[in-house]
Amino acid sequence: MPSDLIRIVSRDSPMALAQVERVRAELTALHPEVRTTVLPVKTTGDKWMGDLAQVEGKGAFTKEVDAALLDGEADLAVHCVKDIPADRPLPAGTTFAAFLKRDDIRDALVHPGGLTLDQLPAGTRIGTSSVRRVAQLAASHPHLECVPIRGNANSRLRQLDEGVADALLLAVSGLERIGRPDVITEVLSPDVMMPPIGAGVLALQCREGDTDVIDRVSGLGDPDTHRETTAERMLLHVLQGHCNSPIAGYAKVERGGELSLRACVFSLDGKTVLNAHEWAGPLDPATLGTSVAVALLRKGAREVIDSIAH
Repeated sequence: MPSDLIRIVSRDSPMALAQVERVRAELTALHPEVRTTVLPVKTTGDKWMGDLAQVEGKGAFTKEVDAALLDGEADLAVHCVKDIPADRPLPAGTTFAAFLKRDDIRDALVHPGGLTLDQLPAGTRIGTSSVRRVAQLAASHPHLECVPIRGNANSRLRQLDEGVADALLLAVSGLERIGRPDVITEVLSPDVMMPPIGAGVLALQCREGDTDVIDRVSGLGDPDTHRETTAERMLLHVLQGHCNSPIAGYAKVERGGELSLRACVFSLDGKTVLNAHEWAGPLDPATLGTSVAVALLRKGAREVIDSIAH
């Protein structure tokens, strides 16, 4: 294989392939001599429309991509960080080479009639299969009904048109990546709908021994995003949440370089909401993630997480 060729593996959804095109464009701008090819794969998570807990949870979106990397079929994998399990290590022999500059972390409401979340009448069916969203809506808008809906963003928009749900909750960054920000009715503040760990972040994963590839793509990484993502993933690792755990949180590097991390653990019915928020101060990002997780555990997060079947 020519040394100037990098084979990129990714999920085959329109959003995933749009993400790959961003990586290709940024890599070309940084290293014009590098050529890239794309290996799209359909993951278990994309094929299975049922409960993710029955097919390895969020790992169902990365298993086949990881396999292509480990088998030598590809040199670089592009992932959404929110889809990469943090309760267990990366597959042996692989490493993160970079986290790209973070996109919008917020969720969006899509309602055909243009209503905002607070304007939706009782009984409105909100399409989402995210336990994080379900729990937060149960806490803040208990008069709304959540209905399970799976598939990529384009598929969910089609299901909305077909009447499967009355409205949708989707990631702003995802809609922007597929060129559909026009459908957004309302962008929800993180205070209203706290995002998932790793929201808006693309990760580049390589084999540990491929130093040439790592050196070429590491320049795409954003230092602030790296700090934020490290804190968030350590939080999730210490909490040992599973795919049915309503855990939300986000770290933020302020203009002065100070890092903070805010996180919540919810019960599925939204009746229990545990909050923690800390500033890093002298702490490194991983230590900050650990500290916030410990604060949540002291408030009873372990009992809440373990009480949810998975």
